[in-house]
Amino acid sequence: MSLSRSLDAGPPVARRAGTDMGGGVQSAAAVLSRLDSIDLLRGLVMILMALDHTRDFFGASGANPRDVAEPALFLTRWITHYCAPTFIFLAGISAWLYGARGRSTGELSRFLFTRGLFLILLEFTVIRFAWTFTLLGTNFLAQVIWAIGMSMVVLAGLVYLPRALVAIFALALIGGHNLLDGIRPDMLGSASWLWTILHQQGLLRLGNGVSVYVLYPLIPWIGVMAAGCLLGRVFQWEAERRRRLLLGLGAAVTIGFVLLRASNLYGDPAAWQVQESGLATVLSFINCEKYPPSLLYLMMTIGPALMLLAVFEGVSGRLAEWIKVYGRVPLMFYVAHIYLLHILAGVMILATYKDVSWMFGDGPPRKPADYGLSLPAIYAVWLAALAMLWPLCRWFAALKARRREWWLSYL
Repeated sequence: MSLSRSLDAGPPVARRAGTDMGGGVQSAAAVLSRLDSIDLLRGLVMILMALDHTRDFFGASGANPRDVAEPALFLTRWITHYCAPTFIFLAGISAWLYGARGRSTGELSRFLFTRGLFLILLEFTVIRFAWTFTLLGTNFLAQVIWAIGMSMVVLAGLVYLPRALVAIFALALIGGHNLLDGIRPDMLGSASWLWTILHQQGLLRLGNGVSVYVLYPLIPWIGVMAAGCLLGRVFQWEAERRRRLLLGLGAAVTIGFVLLRASNLYGDPAAWQVQESGLATVLSFINCEKYPPSLLYLMMTIGPALMLLAVFEGVSGRLAEWIKVYGRVPLMFYVAHIYLLHILAGVMILATYKDVSWMFGDGPPRKPADYGLSLPAIYAVWLAALAMLWPLCRWFAALKARRREWWLSYL
């Protein structure tokens, strides 16, 4: 069956019970349980993402500390590696569910295309301002929202293809792109800009002093979203069958990561090495490349995410409900938390250093030599920021639940 036909065949699943693709009748409670598991996992990775950005704004280290000799800082950064792959994979699942709610393939494709363009615009305007607090400057940064937007644009075309072709395409991008690591943009002459966008991060000079640094090359991320869309159909299966598949698939991917990483044969630009201590050796083992995400990086993160999706079905309680609120409004949370952390950091700098000018501008901030909170203080700021954002997220989640205007689906 083609991906487009499977999308068209799906019944509405968000607000009422329906018949799954295997012929079983699903209760409204079962539908809610499986969607809540997505919100819970998405909320968890959004919370972790906020930790990473709190460290960016308040820590002395750079954006991607990977020194195995500093385990606390390394692990603070490493745990947040689960954010981008999980979120983009869940975006693919959500795309399938959106199409399965009684929409035609054409309607789904139009939505993915227009929302993708909207996200790209947001990256270079509202989100850029959140990071820089300036309308001036000519430097732009293509980050995760850009990658999500472009992946949606590509997925808008993929939904018309047979599932088998989409599966081959997604697995080829995820599993094969490290075969291309030896190709550098300067080897491609006038097409070097395209390779920077697709595979190797770098600077694009657009003329008149305007430049874009591509932090998130697209090839692997497109594959991740397409793979999520393919897996979306299991969320119409009977619950126990779905849980068994997610647990088994997640375990297989995770075990595959361990075995392939141990071999040092393929899957990451840098081999792991035995270090002076056992802990440092373990950290070297899990120190996989994110820019662009290597095959091993994606296996290391998506494998456990799949198992968590299975485990989170039916999970309830006050903490779970608190986390789900963030997962129901991920885009709003993403934008709001950057503004909040930037403002809080500015207040701290103004009180401590008097001069906050280095925090404004479209280039990397030049932090003073003595700048930075301790790691425990960074964790405290992170928790405080989450608490400050929760009422706003709860209000917006309730608004989206009771209103049906088309534009809310873009947010």
